[in-house]
Amino acid sequence: MPFAFIGFFLATKSYEFERITLLYVVLCMVFARSAAMAFNRYIDRDIDKVNERTAQIREIPNGTITAKNALLFVIINSLLFIGITYLINPLCLALSPVALLIILGYSYTKRFTALCHLVLGLGLALAPIGAYLAVSGEFNIIPLLFSVAVLFWVSGFDIIYSLQDEEFDKTQKLHSIPVLIGKKNALNLSNLLHFFTFSALSIAGLLDEFGLYYWIGFWIFTALLAYQHRLVKHNDLSKVNLAFFTTNGIASVIFGAFVIADLLLK
Repeated sequence: MPFAFIGFFLATKSYEFERITLLYVVLCMVFARSAAMAFNRYIDRDIDKVNERTAQIREIPNGTITAKNALLFVIINSLLFIGITYLINPLCLALSPVALLIILGYSYTKRFTALCHLVLGLGLALAPIGAYLAVSGEFNIIPLLFSVAVLFWVSGFDIIYSLQDEEFDKTQKLHSIPVLIGKKNALNLSNLLHFFTFSALSIAGLLDEFGLYYWIGFWIFTALLAYQHRLVKHNDLSKVNLAFFTTNGIASVIFGAFVIADLLLK
């Protein structure tokens, strides 16, 4: 969501600010995210049931919701997402099935490719460029750079999160970067992907001539990325959830707040 807000306010530099469009962007994010999460739970219900880590905390295996209701929830949220894009502009409507294909299709990818982390990253990378398109109706290099940053950022931390299931994934013949190259090499690759995130945000900041607030947010975000990698070792995964949920959540909110402040105060 913070990167969607960045895309939206980036567009309002050159296009008219409309509250209704901001509401549409928020609704699209909510509906798309809800559909993607529910579909992941639906598709992975049999896998989650036999995974000791997920059997008790995932909603379908523990009986909180039924698979049928989860699928119905996916359909409703997907239709609402498409409906909101219809209200935004023709380009967003035309691209809405592509967005759904990516964010829903991700759930299948670990069954056949270790690049599943990049597909997840691509799904979330749609946020800044999608929000920009909602306002502008046209593409631009700066929001695309933010999307590239999100792609590598999410892919990197998803690799870290997947370290927990390396052994389980092997038994189920599921694919992931840790399964393919091992925990230590997977962490090194995650580091490299986050360097690409650093690079994309650096280029965006320089090309669009952002001010002081952007760079404060940038360095805080970078420091929290570095801290995340200090938390997780290939032989000690006890702090994966701290790195995955807490650190990443704080990093994105802080960065988003500083970038938006920079855009509004220019």
